[in-house]
Amino acid sequence: MLKCPHLEKGSLVLEIKNKTNLLYVTAGSEEEANKIAATLVEEQLVACANILGASTAIYRWKEKLTKETEFILVLKTVARLVQKSVQRIDELHSYECPAVIVIDIQDGNKEFLNWINNAVLRDFNY
Repeated sequence: MLKCPHLEKGSLVLEIKNKTNLLYVTAGSEEEANKIAATLVEEQLVACANILGASTAIYRWKEKLTKETEFILVLKTVARLVQKSVQRIDELHSYECPAVIVIDIQDGNKEFLNWINNAVLRDFNY
């Protein structure tokens, strides 16, 4: 069973102070997905990264129908770090136009959302 580190049940403020977000990102290889995920977690721009297995992407790129294998990342962060996270992904990514989509988290397990807030950088200079 996964426990939220540094948080004890009953000791939480149930109102989340910072808006939380998911970042949906695709990468061209598992190695690239791992590099992006590890870097953003290490730099505390995101609290957690999930790398989903290989998926097939079909899209038009430069007037050509393309079919590629990609790896999907789901990253959890707070709103104040979204732009810095997107910028860092762009720096690390091999794609000319990386897919990065920001999704607002409206609600969820308050313990987990608090954990996200506590696991990222607390420096508000971003």
